[in-house]
Amino acid sequence: MAVTSIAVDVLLIVGVVLEAACVAGVLIMPTTFDRLHYVGAATTVPAFCILAAVLCREHLSSGGIEAIAAVGLVFFLFPMLLTATARAISRVEGRDET
Repeated sequence: MAVTSIAVDVLLIVGVVLEAACVAGVLIMPTTFDRLHYVGAATTVPAFCILAAVLCREHLSSGGIEAIAAVGLVFFLFPMLLTATARAISRVEGRDET
């Protein structure tokens, strides 16, 4: 087995295990706001592990550039979506103090 294939396998395993931990956190946490923390965590380190695996395999071909764009968009836009979701939940539950 080539070193690149081993690196891809390790990065994918780490990414999938971390994503599974985030899913477990979403299922286990009692409140919606606690669950949002785990949803946010799923868009950081696990996504970059999977991106690194794609880049090891595809390099900077069209597949690699598309993966960079997808992870970049998720990483930079998801905090806004998470904040909007938390504010909407606060309003629905009557916790809005503004």
